Amino acid sequence: MKEISAGGVVYKKEMGACFILMIEDRYSRWTLPKGKKEPGETDEETALREILEETGVEGKIEQPLETVFYRYFHPSCGEMEKEVRYFLVKAEGGETVPQLSEISGVAWLCLQQVWEKQRTRGYENNLSVINKAFACLEIKVEESEEDQQ
Repeated sequence: MKEISAGGVVYKKEMGACFILMIEDRYSRWTLPKGKKEPGETDEETALREILEETGVEGKIEQPLETVFYRYFHPSCGEMEKEVRYFLVKAEGGETVPQLSEISGVAWLCLQQVWEKQRTRGYENNLSVINKAFACLEIKVEESEEDQQ
């Protein structure tokens, strides 16, 4: 069975610094907001709706980033194929309020924190998505020696 979702790397700039919105999921992993596509929605509409529902933040799509594919086991459906379409999204308003029925927390993180959360408590398939967002935003994060190995 196949499931299609969409989400985004949501960013904002304040006083010359860039921050990325990340969520802590129900498994205590840090990830990007995303969710299932509903009938009749475009990928962009799904991404913006899911970001708003999960985090309380409104955004504007700037550009597509990447489509990620993976498999997971769903207790009632069995083996699932998952396709997630990610976008670069500029925050335009709203207050961070986690949708506690779906996630444990939401936070604006500085770029070094994003990199650290991704490296230590993130999902491997988000690494290239975050790297592409950083490249679009013309951001470089210093990697530690550990990251380079």
